[in-house]
Amino acid sequence: MIGGLGIGELVIILVIVLLIFGPNKLGDVGSAIGRGISGFKRAMKDKDSDEDKDKDKDKDSIL
Repeated sequence: MIGGLGIGELVIILVIVLLIFGPNKLGDVGSAIGRGISGFKRAMKDKDSDEDKDKDKDKDSIL
């Protein structure tokens, strides 16, 4: 059960999405979503590493 949806509801949603986008477009949509998630994770990782560098720089200036 995901977000209050049972398996039956998820199957119905999947069938509707398949009818709207078609099997060929569905693969393109899935890969685009995957690239977007990957880019988001990479951006968050870069942001965290930038913050760590700033903290290290602040520590060095204090000492």
